[in-house]
Amino acid sequence: MDAYGFLLTLAIVLGTAGITTVVCHVVKQPVVLGYLVAGLIVGPHVPIAPVADARVVQTLSELGVILLMFALGLEFRLKRLLLVGPTAGVTAIIQSSIMVWLGFLVGRGFGWTNLESLFAGAIVAISSTTIIAKAFDDQKIGGRLRELVVGILIVEDLIAILLMAVLTSVASGGGASVGEIALSGAKLGAFLVGLVVVGLLVVPRTVRFVKRFDSPETTLVASIGLCFAIALLAHEFGYSVALGAFLAGTLVAESGKGHAIERLIRPVRDMFASIFFVSVGMLIDPRLVAEHWIAVVALTALVIAGKVLSVSVGAFLTGNGVRTSVQSGMSLAQIGEFSFILAGLGRTLGATGEFLYPVAVAVSAATTFTTPWLIRSSGSAANFVDRKLPHAWQTYAALYGSWLEGMKHSPSVRGPDSVLRRFGRWLALDGIVLATLVLVACLWTDDSAAFLGERFGLEPLFARAAFLILVGAAAAPFAIGVVQVSRRLGRELAASVLPKEVAGRADTAAAPRRALVVSLQLALVLLVALPIVALSQPFLPSWVPAAVLVVLLCALGIAFTRSAANLQGHVRAGAQVVMELLSRQSAPTTDGEPSAHGASGRDAPAVGLPELASLLPGMGEPVAVRLEADSSSVESTLAELNLRGRTGATVLAITRGREVMLLPGGHTELHAGDLIALTGTREAVAAATELLEARRDDAPTADAF
Repeated sequence: MDAYGFLLTLAIVLGTAGITTVVCHVVKQPVVLGYLVAGLIVGPHVPIAPVADARVVQTLSELGVILLMFALGLEFRLKRLLLVGPTAGVTAIIQSSIMVWLGFLVGRGFGWTNLESLFAGAIVAISSTTIIAKAFDDQKIGGRLRELVVGILIVEDLIAILLMAVLTSVASGGGASVGEIALSGAKLGAFLVGLVVVGLLVVPRTVRFVKRFDSPETTLVASIGLCFAIALLAHEFGYSVALGAFLAGTLVAESGKGHAIERLIRPVRDMFASIFFVSVGMLIDPRLVAEHWIAVVALTALVIAGKVLSVSVGAFLTGNGVRTSVQSGMSLAQIGEFSFILAGLGRTLGATGEFLYPVAVAVSAATTFTTPWLIRSSGSAANFVDRKLPHAWQTYAALYGSWLEGMKHSPSVRGPDSVLRRFGRWLALDGIVLATLVLVACLWTDDSAAFLGERFGLEPLFARAAFLILVGAAAAPFAIGVVQVSRRLGRELAASVLPKEVAGRADTAAAPRRALVVSLQLALVLLVALPIVALSQPFLPSWVPAAVLVVLLCALGIAFTRSAANLQGHVRAGAQVVMELLSRQSAPTTDGEPSAHGASGRDAPAVGLPELASLLPGMGEPVAVRLEADSSSVESTLAELNLRGRTGATVLAITRGREVMLLPGGHTELHAGDLIALTGTREAVAAATELLEARRDDAPTADAF
């Protein structure tokens, strides 16, 4: 294309996008919606002239993806990324496995082939980093929620790379062998380690050297040059340029100049990012969408409902509170650029019909429309979920986060010879062998049954049954091993934050220990079982994996419900202890004023209740807060304040003079002078303390939490 054609395309795209985004600002709609509408207008599928050149727009949109991911990486130094990595990794594996499985079932429900259904499952499993990054920037979302969501997205991108290798092998007729999957994973790991090690030696030093010149222009050009170079390196090794750009950002952030560089590249990033969203709008073909509208609606509903539920469950099990978990799920309820790549791969390999790519684009466009609204309403949705949970589950949710918080800092968990590493290796070994046996049964049942029939003269039905019985017998010890090792690991991890039972002494930590063990076992079993269910689903009758998973979840769910009920009794006993401690703290001194030990508010910090940890373990780190007369919380009920929903902390007891209220309900009204005992994670208690101590004229709004 000549320079005039390039300039014409750029003028059409940016001019149309400018008009549509201004309209969106006027009607108070997300600007991403304006970009998609602009793409629909200038695209080839709507008879509105002029039409932009799709090749130029696609090339420019790639630059937008690279710069968006680079800017995202600038916010995450490697240490922060590694801290959130385990939590994000477990959540991403649980979410991806569930979505691959559900996507396959939906595809089979429409009568698609096994391969088409498998590709559909992979397409709906991976969320869009680009769309979420833009939405978070527009709504100025940061903190713990942003860190967790970005961590999940990065792990999902790695999973997408493995899915591409597996699907290519399956579509080519080679089968998804365990060896090929392991080799792909090893290559990916080697690339990441090599890039990070070499990058840490070169990139931060280079950035600091360039920054010495104090020239914004030089810093901008050098930084973007590093970004494109590392993105190109990732592409040459067969990986996503988005992954390379993100790693480039994290390496540049290690120089300590990440925030300054992010400010410099923001205008360039925003311009090219807008072209990316226009390019998505250009792919929308209303004719094909109308032709396959039922599939589009079904997959869109699956993406929104499935991702909200699966991410929320995974995030909660890994120690995030109800609010953060629900907000994470609602933030990740869309598909994007990797879904296009997977759909295009299926079409290129001849594994899917022509219909799947436009369906994927339509689902991505629909979920791109809904993402900003879902993110904006996620706080209210989290409050609603918290209010509707049974009271025992609400208490459990508040304490569970504090247990996992203590566990993360325990030497027995973090050390090189920790129980997590020791039992984790056994759990991984059992899971790998079990997955291998399941895949063997799925891939070679017919051939093996034919061999047994010829060798022993069995009828085909009996030969098939005999082979499955043999595989089941071989797999049973490893399946039992997964359950037993996960329980043993759960017990050891629980012992790192809760005292062990001692013979001859009352076991005051029995209820919280049991609840924690069951929860950890549930998370570990899901971590192993869900990928196996997702892998085996294409080769088995639809009801088999579902039945196995439902039975497993029901058994663990019953145990969880019982342990949560027992925990409620433990918490009530703890509230009695809190009552006595608060009564002593509230006791007047000889001059008639409250004891200094019980003082709180702005004149003295909120005081802890260390006696409670020794008397009744598992109650987190309770803190007593005195409610001042000018506090914005005075004369508000707990339901109106929504303290637990907004902060994640729970109220154990309230002392008002000689009156003590244990585990107060939502109708309880707060009065000046109340001494409130809070528990939960450190972050939750700090947020609740700040909320209770806020003055009327500077009280934080609900959105601040």
